Amino acid sequence: MKLKFKLPSMLKFSKLKDLRLPDLPLDLRKLENLDRDHYRMAVYALSAIIVLMVVAGFTAFVLSLRGEEQTMVPDVKGMELAQALIKLQEKELYPRIALRFTDNPNDRGKIFEQRPDAGAIVKAGRRIQLSVSRGAVVDRVENFVGQDLNEVKIHLQTLFASTRALLIVKEPPIYLFDKAPAGTILEQKPAPETELSSPVPLELVVSRGPEKAQIRVPDLVGLSITDAILQVEKSDLPVKFTMRPAGRSERAGTVVAQLPDPGSMISSIARVTVTITAPAVEKGTVAGIFSRDLPEYPYPLKVTLEAMGSMGERSPIITVNHPGGPFTAPYVLKEGSTLVLTVLDREVPPRVEVRAP
Repeated sequence: MKLKFKLPSMLKFSKLKDLRLPDLPLDLRKLENLDRDHYRMAVYALSAIIVLMVVAGFTAFVLSLRGEEQTMVPDVKGMELAQALIKLQEKELYPRIALRFTDNPNDRGKIFEQRPDAGAIVKAGRRIQLSVSRGAVVDRVENFVGQDLNEVKIHLQTLFASTRALLIVKEPPIYLFDKAPAGTILEQKPAPETELSSPVPLELVVSRGPEKAQIRVPDLVGLSITDAILQVEKSDLPVKFTMRPAGRSERAGTVVAQLPDPGSMISSIARVTVTITAPAVEKGTVAGIFSRDLPEYPYPLKVTLEAMGSMGERSPIITVNHPGGPFTAPYVLKEGSTLVLTVLDREVPPRVEVRAP
C-alpha cells in the first residue's frame, strides 16, 4: 500500500528524506501492552471488592454473634402512661398497651401490670406489655329507683363480672306495700351520682305491690288438665294440685274439686287446692304431680316448669307468679322426659326424670 502526501512547496527535498512513517507493528505491541494494564487494573479492583465484601460479611457475622445490647426493664407500675413511656424510651424499650377495667376508679390512666417484671434483663428493642387501667366499670351510683329489683341485680352482676363489685345489694331489702308493681325499687342508698372508690352496700326499699290485693277464684271444676293450667296462668293463682284415680261417675284427667269455691275473693298469695283425676295414658306415657318446696318470697316471682326431651328440646308446662313455699304442677309426659324448674329464668336444681311408678 502506498501513501501519498502533499508537501508544501517550500519544503526542500533534503528534508523529505528525514520524514519517517509510523512503524505499524510497533504501535500494535504498545496497544497490546495497554490492554494488559487495563486487565490487571480490573482484576485488582474486582479483588478489592471481593475482599471488602468478605470483611463486611465477617463483621456482620461477628456482630450478630455478640447480639443486641441488653438493658434492665424499669419499674413503671403505678405511673401515668406518659411517664411510663418516657421510662421505657430511656432504656430503648417499646410498649404494647392493653386497656382494662380495675377495681379503683382512681387508677384510671395508670399502669397496674407489666410483663416482663421490673428488673428483668432483656435485649434493647424488646416490647414490654403494659396493662393500663380504664378505671372502675362503675365509678358512680346509678339511679335504680323505678327499676325492677331482679333486673338491677342481674345488671350489677353483669357489670362486675370481671372485677370486684363496688355495689353490693344488701340482703334482704326493705319491702313495703305500695301502688307500684311488686319488685319495683322505691328508694335507694347511696343516692344516685354518689362517687365510688371502694365497695359499698346498696340499701333498697322495694314495693310488695298493693296491700290486700284480691283475686277472684275462677271455676276450674270440669276442666281438663291443660285447660285448668291455662286458667291458673291467667289468674296468677298459687295452686296446690293433687291427683287421685277417677271414681265411677268421674271423667279421667279432669278437675273434680277445688277450694275455695269459684267466685270467692282471696289474697294474691293465698293458695287454691285443686283435685284432678288421673288421666288414662298410653304405654310409655306417665302422668303425675311435680312438687318442690321453694323459699318464701316477699312478693310473687315468675316460676316456670318445663319438660325437656331426650334431644334437649324444651316445652313449657306451666308459668305462674308464685309467692314461694310449696309449688305443684300436673304433667302428662313420655317416660324418660326431664322436668326442669326455673325461678326468674334461673334453674332450681335438681332436675327430675319422669319414670313410671
